[in-house]
Amino acid sequence: MELWGRMLWALLSGPGRRGSTLGWAFSSWQPQPPLAGLSSATELVSHWTRVFEKRGIPEARESSEYIVAHVLGAKTFQSLRPALWTQPLTSQQLQCIRELSSRRLQRMPVQYILGEWDFQGLSLRMVPPVFIPRPETEELVEWVLEEVAQRSYAVGSPGSPLILEVGCGSGAISLSLLSQLPQSRVIAVDKGEAAISLTHENAQRLQLQDRIWIIHLDMTSERSWTHLPWGPVDLVVSNPPYIFHQDMEQLAPEIRSYEDPAALDGGEEGMDIITHILALAPRLLKDSGSIFLEVDPRHPELVSSWLQSRPELYLNLVAVRKDFCGRSRFLHIQRSRP
Repeated sequence: MELWGRMLWALLSGPGRRGSTLGWAFSSWQPQPPLAGLSSATELVSHWTRVFEKRGIPEARESSEYIVAHVLGAKTFQSLRPALWTQPLTSQQLQCIRELSSRRLQRMPVQYILGEWDFQGLSLRMVPPVFIPRPETEELVEWVLEEVAQRSYAVGSPGSPLILEVGCGSGAISLSLLSQLPQSRVIAVDKGEAAISLTHENAQRLQLQDRIWIIHLDMTSERSWTHLPWGPVDLVVSNPPYIFHQDMEQLAPEIRSYEDPAALDGGEEGMDIITHILALAPRLLKDSGSIFLEVDPRHPELVSSWLQSRPELYLNLVAVRKDFCGRSRFLHIQRSRP
């Protein structure tokens, strides 16, 4: 995704990750019909940009461009054929744009409005309240791919690891890895039934269902971990809930009103799920296996201290990477031999 698109996502969805229910909508807003004589895509983008700006909607122009382009069958406004910019729209198209724009005025994220979003070149279905993958998570996937390229695995050749994703959401991480590692296999777990259903749907849409096991599982529960298919894994990858509990109220309305708060709130120090993953690592990982995590920038120091106090886990924080905004965002933790 281009950098401007990443900036758009940050503004559309705020600083965190997933949020809550629909009851927060702006009941005072009334739908506004298009201006008299408004008919072309360019005119509609300008009109709804002004409406969004007046209502304080973040990234007003980009939001209106995405909506108009979607109704006209394109991913972005810039990818439309120039002839479509000035061609009159049908009454049905005008009504559809009005309906989708009304959802944006209620602060629904663009990804939910469109019902899909691109991640690592894959078009994924998006439905609330399942967590929408953020652009920085694409960098986590790229780091895992780099690691895989440097190692060989038991199945026989580089690019054939067994991977466990904890908290699969829409399936973005798992399906991206499967699509770029043709010999790999993935176990994807999530405690949310909506997430499990959506990962199944996206796997089938991308025809990757034969190499992924999708399991409804609360990873904080001790049961079932001993029954995961295929035995110990080469890699654990996760974008867990990592927001500090006291920061939850600072999240953007798009997150608080539409995304699942359980997928965001990591507890007092944002470490609740992170420490569960690390504590289970000796049972989940093969010798010299790796864990890749997306975390809050305050977490590298906290995780390092936590691991140092638990030498019996034989886990070492071997690398920290920054995201495209220069924040320490990703951890590589490796299991050493006892």
